[in-house]
Parts: sequence; structure tokens; C-alpha cells
Amino acid sequence: MSLFISQAHAAAEGAAPGGGFEMIIMLGMFAAIFYFMIYRPQSKRAKEHKNLMSAMGKGDEVLTSGGLAGKISKISEDNDYLVIALNDNNEVTIKKDYVTAVLPKGTLKSL
Repeated sequence: MSLFISQAHAAAEGAAPGGGFEMIIMLGMFAAIFYFMIYRPQSKRAKEHKNLMSAMGKGDEVLTSGGLAGKISKISEDNDYLVIALNDNNEVTIKKDYVTAVLPKGTLKSL
């Protein structure tokens, strides 16, 4: 029966001393990598988007996440919606969260 299976021999020594401290250092390194690679950039992006939404005003030209570009014609502060005029005849009501960028003045005329 032991033709293909080698015999396992127990190690004469126990676990290496200091193994718990090395594990704590490794977990600390993983936490630091997680913070600097994932959490910090995401919170920075969220803060920038929040500042963008609070700085929008009537008459600003904006770009939505759906690809619509227009001028803000009305902002509702109480329920976070705004009305975007796509041209003279069409207006769209969207939630403020879907605005991705405020365009420089005169961008819509150059399109």
C-alpha cells in the first residue's frame, strides 16, 4: 500500500518562535495597502463629486453620465433634482447625482 505514498514523518521541532508577531506585521501591511490603493482614492473621488454637485448653479453647462449635454435651467434644492435644457424645445429632469462634469461656458455652442 505504501508503494505510491511516501511515509510522513512528524517534525521533531515545534513551530518557529515569533510566528505571531510576523502575522501581525503582515496584516498591518495589507491594511495599509488596502487604505492607500482602494479606500483613499475612492473617498477623494466622492468628495470631489460632492463639491461639484454643491457648486452647480443655474446657467451652467453640464454633462450627464448618460451622455446628455445641456444647460441647467432650474435647480430644486429640496429633492436633489435639476432641469437641463438640451435645446430651446427640450428639457430633461434628472437627479443631481448623474451629473459627471460641469463644462466650460460656450461648450454647447461649439458642438
